[in-house]
Amino acid sequence: MYDIIIIGAGPAGLSAAIYARRSGKSVLVLEEKTYGGQIVNTPNIENYPGIAHISGFEFATNLYNQAKDFGAEFKFEKAVGIEDREDSKLVKTPKDEYEAKAVIIATGAKNRKLGIDNEDSLVGKGISYCATCDGMFFRDKDVAVNGGGNTAVEDAMFLSNYCNKVYIIHRRDEFRADDKDVERLKEKDNVELVLDSTVSEILSDTDEAGNEHVSGVKVKNKNTGDERVLDVNGLFIAIGQVPDNEDFKDIVELENGYVKALEDCKTDTQGIYVAGDCRTKSVRQLATAASDGAIAAIAASQEV
Repeated sequence: MYDIIIIGAGPAGLSAAIYARRSGKSVLVLEEKTYGGQIVNTPNIENYPGIAHISGFEFATNLYNQAKDFGAEFKFEKAVGIEDREDSKLVKTPKDEYEAKAVIIATGAKNRKLGIDNEDSLVGKGISYCATCDGMFFRDKDVAVNGGGNTAVEDAMFLSNYCNKVYIIHRRDEFRADDKDVERLKEKDNVELVLDSTVSEILSDTDEAGNEHVSGVKVKNKNTGDERVLDVNGLFIAIGQVPDNEDFKDIVELENGYVKALEDCKTDTQGIYVAGDCRTKSVRQLATAASDGAIAAIAASQEV
């Protein structure tokens, strides 16, 4: 019997483990793959308070080691369900079952990908899924944003303040984003709308040091079939995220796949909390994931 089981070893889950152990609680962290979550793929973090520059891998490793040093136990198994008992929760994996007085779900969310050849290999080399995280690396350069929702329009607006030229590629002739934000974007002199179009190919070059990087994107108009190449240094993909909470739909309320909870990180099931990108929220950043982890861990620790 553990005091708290944390599902997920990303920034939210690791932060929760640190705070729960500092509260003197026994903690088990279950992680399907490896620690760190999506942040391990980020070459350089510059937007976390108090840390000017650090790689995502180093940041995640520091969090993991800190949680281990505090005494958190780790098992690399996928949680596939939670059973609600009167005084405890039973978390099931394909290998075993683990019991705790409280559970924190911190499974994160995966960026929805385009599914184009070499997309994965160019992440961090011109391809990004977070403009506020990586936009400053493209100052005075030409970039493209792919998407038509609020996030894509907000990303394009943000990038237009730093980049030389911003193309926003959308597969329809109208954006799904708020009209007010779209109108503001249209007023930008350095933004070009590429509508009724999809990205058909990501182009790349290799520099003198042998490092591959994005050199452009090929887009295809859905109506005419015409193709054109946009000479850009970066492609920001903003076509949504995919949470991984389906295994818990019978025990907590989901909204569009995300665990429903407010800023207190409490779900509708007593003893179950949620932290990070997998919960309903408007801002999904490294700092807010860490904040959620602390809030959820403190609340759970007070309960048990």
